[in-house]
Amino acid sequence: MLLVVGVYIVAGNLVGGLGGGRVGLAKGAVPAAYQVLVQKWGNLCPALNPALLAAQLYQESGFNPNAKSPAQAQGIAQFIPGTWATHGVDGDGDGDRDVWDPNDAIPSAASYDCELAKYVKDVPGDTSANMLAAYNAGAYAVIKYGGVPPYKETQGYVKTITTLQESFAAPATRVDPSEQAAGAIYYAQKKLGTPYLWGGNGTADQGGRFDCSGLTKAAYESVGVTLPRVANDQYNAGPHPSRDQLLPGDLVFFSDDPTDSRAIRHVGMYVGGGYMIDAPRPGAVIRFDPVDTPDYFGATRVTEDGAKALPTTV
Repeated sequence: MLLVVGVYIVAGNLVGGLGGGRVGLAKGAVPAAYQVLVQKWGNLCPALNPALLAAQLYQESGFNPNAKSPAQAQGIAQFIPGTWATHGVDGDGDGDRDVWDPNDAIPSAASYDCELAKYVKDVPGDTSANMLAAYNAGAYAVIKYGGVPPYKETQGYVKTITTLQESFAAPATRVDPSEQAAGAIYYAQKKLGTPYLWGGNGTADQGGRFDCSGLTKAAYESVGVTLPRVANDQYNAGPHPSRDQLLPGDLVFFSDDPTDSRAIRHVGMYVGGGYMIDAPRPGAVIRFDPVDTPDYFGATRVTEDGAKALPTTV
């Protein structure tokens, strides 16, 4: 009871409007409807930051406020009913605690994270990693083992979230080039002139044809990096260089909504000089196209760890 009351007090203080924050979010990485919430509540305690909170929400639900798992986890933050009953907060101050309302669920996720961080604050090691381990395995297990417990699921969860946060944070410095980029470009170049096929993965029964994300997936798969199938998930496969920092091999994305990576509808592979290789549309072939168009959204420098961290379904 004291824990819940304390969370409500912190929530009330935050509603007054903490802006900015220590960690900036990458352009459009969090849907616009949730960006202010994630930036604000992601700074609730030192163990948390907005990119880490965004990575959790993406991992849990893909930012889907209506998500429901077979284990009865509910909403954008995937609270099970028992945990929600104890740790759900009225984030928007409207008098109720609604697990399906991101205005309550996102503040609740941040509050729960920070309470767990308090429980394990004296445990050796990285506080954020211990907090995430407590979220997955319980604070007692973290205290018992003196850090992230030796559970495969928990260790995987911590690594996934801490890796994914790089995709949601605005890079503070230049992003290191990918070791696999040259091989991926080589693969894509060999496909120039191949006719487009919606849903094409380049298989023999499809005549070796691709759509846009099928081509980028196959190109990176040729160098041992497995990307998700669709473009808007490929956006989360690594950090995001700015337009003036693009290097060959970077994935470049296009959308009619500049505020939401979930609305991305096209992807290509940057080759330098302002051009990309892409599979543009039905009736066209894989070709070089300019990057600088009005619907340019942003870029991702694919990393092997970033790709591995992506959930198979969101």
